[in-house]
Amino acid sequence: MRYDLNLLPILAVLMEERSVTRAAQRLGMTQAALSNALARLRALLQDPLFIRERYGMRPTAKAEQLAPALAAALATIDAVVLGQQDFDPARADQAFVIAPNSYVEFVLVPALVARLGVLAPGIRLRTVPFGTDLADTGVVSGSTALVLGRVDEAPDNLVVQTVADDGLACVLRADHPAVGARLGKAQYERLKHVNVLPPGRLRAGLFQALARQGLARDVAVSVTHFAAVAEIVAATDYCATLPRLICDRLAADARLKVLSAPVDLGRFPMHMAWHVRHRQDPAHRWLRTLVAEVAASLGAPAAAAPGVRSGRARRLRA
Repeated sequence: MRYDLNLLPILAVLMEERSVTRAAQRLGMTQAALSNALARLRALLQDPLFIRERYGMRPTAKAEQLAPALAAALATIDAVVLGQQDFDPARADQAFVIAPNSYVEFVLVPALVARLGVLAPGIRLRTVPFGTDLADTGVVSGSTALVLGRVDEAPDNLVVQTVADDGLACVLRADHPAVGARLGKAQYERLKHVNVLPPGRLRAGLFQALARQGLARDVAVSVTHFAAVAEIVAATDYCATLPRLICDRLAADARLKVLSAPVDLGRFPMHMAWHVRHRQDPAHRWLRTLVAEVAASLGAPAAAAPGVRSGRARRLRA
């Protein structure tokens, strides 16, 4: 049987997007053209492939069965084609979309931008929010190059690498009337606290660490971004428990002081994840290498050599 190979990438995108409208936008096609391609796929494979539902399209059993083999075939073709291409960062004129969580945006993105300015001035970055659903970032469909943050329970089409490892510390105002050079457990529990509630897994990790140690907090205010913490702590007697890399940057503020947490709150990973289709892309590989190098230079390298895993590999816990 002869197949129209142009239809296979369309089926792959439809499987990821579950929407004719989004798939057409991603492929640069009109909805009419994509609907026509879907009709040809249905005739070719003698199956409806997708059933329309209220919030999108549900793949049929046959489409689900085809999806892994199709993704593997397209990834193999990409590897062969892209592997023959060269990439010169100094001459590159390219844009990447990345999705860092608020922690990574604070501690890593500025250093990454600085390195790009030196090594690849023609490369541009655009950030999109890292929320509670990976699909919303665009990385599951491949339209976003990288997500950076805490990535647990990733789908099969993502590759996840641990690029750094961080701990937790406390920030207070430098002239705090009740806390000197050391913060004890009883003091910690008496203080009012600033709580950071970014979307995603980072906040859950802190809550779990506090619960494991039986450490209570009297939360006076919750904010959505780390950038708000310094001004609040400097103007109050409150305490904030933050990742060590963020504390290191806040320590440069003369109004603040950084102290060790009263108990060991453990460590947590910084992950980088990308779609399998980008695995062999020379430009993407270069960017991933640069991100890993910048992460290592932050002073919180991964506890072991950075590991790479597929979406279904063993999960790493803080």
